[in-house]
Amino acid sequence: MTRPSRSAPPKISAVVSDVDGTLVTDDKLLTEHTKAAVAALHRRGIIFSIISSRPPRGLRMVLDALDVTVPFCGFNGGVITGPDLSVITEHLLPAEAARHAISMLTASGAQSWVFADLDWVVRDSGGPYVDLEERTVGFPPTVVEDLSPYLHRVGKIVGVSRDFDRLAQCERDIRAVLADAAFVARSQPQYLDITHPLANKGVALLALSALLSISVSEIVVVGDGGNDISMFEQAGFSIAMGNAAPAVQRAADVVTDSNRENGFAHAIERFVLGGEESSSLIDIARAGARR
Repeated sequence: MTRPSRSAPPKISAVVSDVDGTLVTDDKLLTEHTKAAVAALHRRGIIFSIISSRPPRGLRMVLDALDVTVPFCGFNGGVITGPDLSVITEHLLPAEAARHAISMLTASGAQSWVFADLDWVVRDSGGPYVDLEERTVGFPPTVVEDLSPYLHRVGKIVGVSRDFDRLAQCERDIRAVLADAAFVARSQPQYLDITHPLANKGVALLALSALLSISVSEIVVVGDGGNDISMFEQAGFSIAMGNAAPAVQRAADVVTDSNRENGFAHAIERFVLGGEESSSLIDIARAGARR
């Protein structure tokens, strides 16, 4: 469902992508077509990196499968690390803001997940989406009765609820109360990410641009969530996934197919590679699927 609204920049030096809802399927898998598209970027000398809401530890499979050899961002930019997971920069949520956010989430009926250093801490292992997150990040949570001891090292708090409308209201309420003390945005309808004010994808993209010595005007970004809009606003060219909410699609320069239809790979073929490698990418993807 590609819908062009303006042309990609004449020079593209890097592609930076979101992960969940963008690079991977709903089952958290990388398709052969996506792998082939990133490999084509590498062959062209176009740098590829990621900015994800996941903790860096939970991105190891993606990094290895796509041969990411440059700095990348976890916690929506709260932590920038090298491919060996060594920390380059980090922005931690102030403890008082973290405490206030958890109090408001609890009052709304949402669950709170705390990501602090290498720990993922929850109060209920049977809560909504815990099993999905464990499969996604590749490690289990630590179950505790009290989250307070972890609030001085928070990379990200996630508010979790199956009531998407209530979580949307919670997003507005927490954003209004915390104001400049936190960045508050949903990464997916069921997940409300709360991070340091500088831990957002727009700031992270500027930081990656500086680390890579590439003008942000030469960077193409791809994403599907509300937390990707700040990244769209900074990039030279932005691509929204077909599965993104209407507001996210309107914020992007173009819209591609959904993550269930290889939308990321199609976007790379059309807007970055100019369609020149499309047939070879399909052949590579088919060959990989047969292995």
